[in-house]
Amino acid sequence: MSKIVRGYWSMTWIGLFANITALPVIGLIAFAGPPLQVANISLAFSVAWPAAIVGVVACSGLLAERNWGVILAIIALSMALSVSLPYGIVRLVIVRDSNFISTISLSMALLNLLSLIYWCRPIHRRNRRL
Repeated sequence: MSKIVRGYWSMTWIGLFANITALPVIGLIAFAGPPLQVANISLAFSVAWPAAIVGVVACSGLLAERNWGVILAIIALSMALSVSLPYGIVRLVIVRDSNFISTISLSMALLNLLSLIYWCRPIHRRNRRL
């Protein structure tokens, strides 16, 4: 990498560990129980697991310092944000859950938004190898 970008390596490693950890956690939440069980399973298969897998691939590209890693990170974070924010709001309003899954989902939406803002900075797309 020609320029050292603040937070690049730490965000990449945190993202890799978070995406790898998310794979089994998504399964635990999806098959947990009755409240919104059909919605949980369909969201897990259609958006949550694909977003985590794209996130793992994006982090491997970022570790290799490739431009496509930044693009895939933006895509993975957008996918995760598009499911975690509405899911957290619906679960908070409809289910009024007692195990704080809605709070976790909304906090993950905030972290995904902040990470998305970080990876969308123009410094990540300048003077890089392809």
